[in-house]
Amino acid sequence: MTDQLTPMPDDWQRALAVVAHPDDLEYGCSGAIAGWTDGGREVAYLLATRGEAGIDGLEPAKCAPLREREQIASAAEVGVSTVEFLDHQDGVIEYGLGLRRDIAAAIRRHRPELLITLNHRDTWGGVAWNTPDHVAVGRATLDAAADAGNRWIFPELVEQGLEPWDGVRWVAIAGSSSPTHAVDATAGFERAVRSLLAHRAYIEALTDEDPETYVRTFLTGTGKRAAEQFRGEFAVTFEVFSR
Repeated sequence: MTDQLTPMPDDWQRALAVVAHPDDLEYGCSGAIAGWTDGGREVAYLLATRGEAGIDGLEPAKCAPLREREQIASAAEVGVSTVEFLDHQDGVIEYGLGLRRDIAAAIRRHRPELLITLNHRDTWGGVAWNTPDHVAVGRATLDAAADAGNRWIFPELVEQGLEPWDGVRWVAIAGSSSPTHAVDATAGFERAVRSLLAHRAYIEALTDEDPETYVRTFLTGTGKRAAEQFRGEFAVTFEVFSR
């Protein structure tokens, strides 16, 4: 056995998950979210784009509303009813003040204790190159956790009625190659499958494999690999930064 991961903190009530695209959370994270909402916790989603550049054979104007509908249905499968979109441009999201401001504003609105995002590093475990969108949104989310609590950063947000929120206690990075924590996702597995399957148009464009076979194979593999570091339990892993 490799070094064992620490159980995720559970003394929180509200979480905000911030990612670049529809489907980002469903590739391995939604099983944990299902368990959290089952336990009465509130989880909201914030997506920087509508995934409009994600399907080669479908022009962005038609793709965006389709992927938006799929994301909302996907979130509902794991008990999430609040899904917001920022309308940054898919594929060319720019890290910068505008993105930080948008995420900080959402943090002030939702007032989460736990902030969730996706791998912000250049690669996936040194094996595959990460996309610029993931890097930009993940890095901006880490920065916005502090921005949200400082009234002198983006003071225009206060003028809009968004008072500072310095209550983010942890930022959890899904898909990290350096995980520190994990959560048992056994009970949420079937809903995680349905949640990823809700992105059917995207999956059918991505692979010729049967969608359910593809989804179950992927999620089973990630859960079992996580189990090797988490007491043998089928799990979702996170790299957690405390604040």
